[in-house]
Parts: sequence; C-alpha cells; structure tokens
Amino acid sequence: MGHMRISDATTLLARTPTTVSALLLDLPDEWLHRDDGPDTWSAYAIAGHLLHGDETNWLPRIRLIMEHGTDRPFEPFNRVAMLSWDREPVADLLDRFRSVRSRSLEDLDALGLTPSDLPRSGTHPEFGTVTLSQVLSAWVAHDLTHTAQIAEVLAGRHRDDVGPYRRYMPALDRFAPAE
Repeated sequence: MGHMRISDATTLLARTPTTVSALLLDLPDEWLHRDDGPDTWSAYAIAGHLLHGDETNWLPRIRLIMEHGTDRPFEPFNRVAMLSWDREPVADLLDRFRSVRSRSLEDLDALGLTPSDLPRSGTHPEFGTVTLSQVLSAWVAHDLTHTAQIAEVLAGRHRDDVGPYRRYMPALDRFAPAE
C-alpha cells in the first residue's frame, strides 16, 4: 500500500473549488474560453470537467468498490461531457462545483472508510482491477493535474508576449491537452 491517507486526500479535495474559483472568477470570457487549439481545453472546460468528475466518476466508483467489489465494473467516464453543456456564467459553474464537491466529501465521510478499506478492489473498464486507494489517490492527482492545467492554459495567453523570459517559464511550452 502506498502513502494514501484518507484525511490527507479529503483535506486537499476540499481546497480545489476555492483554488479554481480564485483562478477563474471575474476573468473576461476571452481568458476563460481560450484554448491552445485542437484537442485542448479552455480553463472553463477544465472546471466543467472537474465538476462532471464529481457528479459521475470518483464517489460512484468508491461506492461500487465498497458495495460490490470487483463483481460490478465501473461505468465508463465521459471525459468530454462538459463540452456539450450549455455555457453558463463561470460563477454559476463554480458554485455548482463547490456544492457538488462539498456533498461528495460529506458522502465520502459518511462511508466511514478506514485504512483497512484502501486495499479493496473494483473493476475499471480500461485498467481492470484497481484499489480504492488508487481511486482516491487518482481523484487527488486529477484535481492537482487539472488545477495546474488551468494555470497553464491561462499563462498560455501570454506565450508570445513574454519575450526572452519564456526560457524560465516552462508552463508556456506546455499545452492543456484534452485528458
């Protein structure tokens, strides 16, 4: 078993909506909706992806592990569902994310997980057998990855404007792939 501690995971997961809101609230649409080209996401789309993950992915999979183990496979996750949503003000999207995340963490806490639950297994449609620890760790890493991705796509707006400073800003050479 790795380094996963449930309380560490929930502490970090609780911070994501505030962090994403701090990055995106009150930005002009041209910042929120710009992407780096084909097969990349905007900061707004990434926030929607985080919301959709909470609604349909992480906690439902943890519940499946707890209730059915490997007997019932996870539903595939539609990673691009948010791209078909009607656009709403970013403040509304972020409020929904904050609310859904809060409920997700309350529901996770209500499961009463203990360290002895972390090795329990479920069946991922692509990866096969995964442990609850891996799902919980992936949820945390997913949040951090996409928070960094939001910062990178926002920084990318200045990619051509920073001149020689670019050599010290590796984020400007990365693009936010649709993952």
